[in-house]
Amino acid sequence: MPRPALSVTPAPAHTAASAPSGYAYAELDATAQVADAVLAEECALAISYNGLSHAVMMVSPSAVEDFIAGFSLSSGLINTIDEIYDIRLKRLGAALNAEVDISNRAFWALKQQRRQLAGTSGCGLCGVEALEQALPQLTVLPPSPLPAAEHLRGLRERINGAQRLARQSGALHAALFVDGQGDIDLCREDIGRHNALDKLIGALHRDGHSPRAGFVVVTSRCSLELIHKAVRAGIATLVSLSAPTALTVQWARQHQLNLIHLPHHSAPRVYSPAPPARAPQP
Repeated sequence: MPRPALSVTPAPAHTAASAPSGYAYAELDATAQVADAVLAEECALAISYNGLSHAVMMVSPSAVEDFIAGFSLSSGLINTIDEIYDIRLKRLGAALNAEVDISNRAFWALKQQRRQLAGTSGCGLCGVEALEQALPQLTVLPPSPLPAAEHLRGLRERINGAQRLARQSGALHAALFVDGQGDIDLCREDIGRHNALDKLIGALHRDGHSPRAGFVVVTSRCSLELIHKAVRAGIATLVSLSAPTALTVQWARQHQLNLIHLPHHSAPRVYSPAPPARAPQP
């Protein structure tokens, strides 16, 4: 399907992040052998909306436009991808600057949010506003069937094959979209687990994919923030390679997000929806 109308102005070619051929290291043993290794890249990304600076974060410099779109959606800064009109990327030394044009409605809501958070203490966000961001009111998803069990078989091995950047450098999280036929359709990688999911969400929405037509896999720890992002993005099923927390399971059940843990050596564990109550033992 075609992408929604969105103008993306890429950074000039000479500003693209250059991948070093490798970094020398010496093995800590009697041989002290010296070799080279490719390491994961990261850079600072500053994002402004309609000229208003909003956030600076460390990211992997790949699929940056997908990250910006996904971050904007999953953070509740925009309601739909159509509210992003343009993304302009510029290299500033070792950093990237993103100038994002959004709709007047979204910009007004962003300014209202910033006004509510003004005046918080220097130790971080405090008070009711901060709690509302940490435990936001989210729209409950419509129920969706669980994926077929065979689509999860051998998934860990297939994920390893799909992580192209991690095969070179390691140190990268991944978020992947598995389509209705059980095939890995999209993979996005980043040093940050939230960033990887934001990149995938951005790619899904920019490409016109339905997040409910398959399921999303995260290779990282499944924290509450990832549940927030999945629900806001309309994802039906989230599969995690790491066990979820109790609060994560509670929120997934409350918002009808299917949540599955894929252990190393046992069958997939469905935590949401909750299984039927077990009959009491005689």
